[in-house]
Amino acid sequence: MAEAGNRETLPTDVLIVGAGPSGLAAAIRLKQRHPDIAVTVVEKAAEIGGHILSGAVMDPVGLDALIPDWRLKGAPVGPDVTRDTYHYLTQSGDFAFPHALVPPQMRTRGGIIVSLGDLVRWLGEQAAELGVDIFPMTAAVDVLRSGDGPVRGIITGDLGLDASGNPKPGHAAGIALEAKYTLIAEGARGSLAKQIIGDFALDSTASPQKFGLGIKEVWEIPAERHELGRVDHYLGFPLDNQTGGGGFAYHAQDNKLYLGLVVHLDYADPTLSPFGEFQRFKTHPSIARLLDGATRISYGARSLTAGGLQAIPDLAFEGGGLIGCAAGFMNAPRLKAIHNAILSGIGAADAVGDAISAGRMHDRIADLGHHILSTGIEKELLGVRNLKPLWGRFGTLAGAFLGGIDMWCQSILRVSPFGTLRWTTTDSAKLKPLSAVTPRQYPRPDGKTTFDRSASVFLANLAHDEDQPVHLRLKDPTIPVKENLPRYGEPAPLYCPAGVYEMTEEGGAPVFRIHAANCVHCKTCDIKDPARNITWVPPEGGSGPNYSGM
Repeated sequence: MAEAGNRETLPTDVLIVGAGPSGLAAAIRLKQRHPDIAVTVVEKAAEIGGHILSGAVMDPVGLDALIPDWRLKGAPVGPDVTRDTYHYLTQSGDFAFPHALVPPQMRTRGGIIVSLGDLVRWLGEQAAELGVDIFPMTAAVDVLRSGDGPVRGIITGDLGLDASGNPKPGHAAGIALEAKYTLIAEGARGSLAKQIIGDFALDSTASPQKFGLGIKEVWEIPAERHELGRVDHYLGFPLDNQTGGGGFAYHAQDNKLYLGLVVHLDYADPTLSPFGEFQRFKTHPSIARLLDGATRISYGARSLTAGGLQAIPDLAFEGGGLIGCAAGFMNAPRLKAIHNAILSGIGAADAVGDAISAGRMHDRIADLGHHILSTGIEKELLGVRNLKPLWGRFGTLAGAFLGGIDMWCQSILRVSPFGTLRWTTTDSAKLKPLSAVTPRQYPRPDGKTTFDRSASVFLANLAHDEDQPVHLRLKDPTIPVKENLPRYGEPAPLYCPAGVYEMTEEGGAPVFRIHAANCVHCKTCDIKDPARNITWVPPEGGSGPNYSGM
């Protein structure tokens, strides 16, 4: 937390950190209901949508509630889902689950394949037309707060600092943006959300948040293998029974295939590489045949929340609230979050708008959580609340089976045989020592279907000035070599999907290196480091990936 000091201070009524679906939905809803309220959105990417990555099959219920005539207004969505199949993969086999056995909670009526980056760019245009002020290339690096007082806004990052933190030519100091209420919409594991949750003890009654790492590629595949609107979700190979997650393949427009793998970050093997597992996923016959003669266009990675209902913190703090994946509204079993992000923005906007209309500011809006969860989010997450903990306790096969029973019981009998399952362990604490596992070996990439990190990160269109402060901070620089290396083999180079971390030698001694310019802002390191030694903070505004069509 910080005071404004000598910084320039700009006032607004409502400040929203993050121009994703939740932040832009909140901005639009506020202006729809309260045109006179000043709304400001800050976004760290160089342009709206530049850091957004999602599968994505969207449940349209959120967009229907926000902009009912979105189709007439030309929202850039892809095809309607024509077929949605769940598969279990073995090393070479592919077993499709009969659709009748899939619990209702796992189905998406009226689903649409979308590029979330394209959609939020359009939402940004809708917000701007309503009078919302949107500032890209603006990183929120701290909250504006006096001591234990309420949040009164944010501090933006300096532009033009060298690697030592000294001003370079063209340096521009960050400013203070002061607001009556501040909504945090940074997405999963946002730096301000992490700080606020800790400072206000918002998670004191919640289970620790669970996370996954989603890795996605966009391919252009031959027309004869493309089935517009087809959606496939995969369990099993390449992940073992004790490692949660699964793959997806969505047939989008223009012969595009959205291909990806989500690995739950509570995995135990320190030699596991989510990036390596994704490469293995593409070698399965069911996937490899799609990619024969195809061209890879884009690559990206992003963490996502997976804890569900039990891990949602208190949403309101003095001076604002948490929305979207910063709070954790992802329906992980269904692999859907866009609609809940939008709905959370709507609910928060209604609560904040009413508070301002009543002449309030900087206080805790006690009914903010009710406004958000009553949009349908709580009801949806209640029905799938036990699948992730069952999966974690019993593995993929038994966990999915028990989770299916649980969901069918809730659907038919309106009661769960398991009640509500909770947990106390964070993802970072789940790793076994290196001595307890057989190290995994990953084959060399073939450069056609499978690739290395450097060739992949190139497609993320990274833009980091090498001469800027490192945004991946070590609380203790000795821990990677002194503690993580002997105990875990230092897993950072493996869990990072972008080649940021490297173990090398100098003079015969191990050295831990950080290549911050490779960072795609997935924040896996901030989540999975077993020593909790790495903290991700926003780099200079505009830095990072510049995703297109993701």
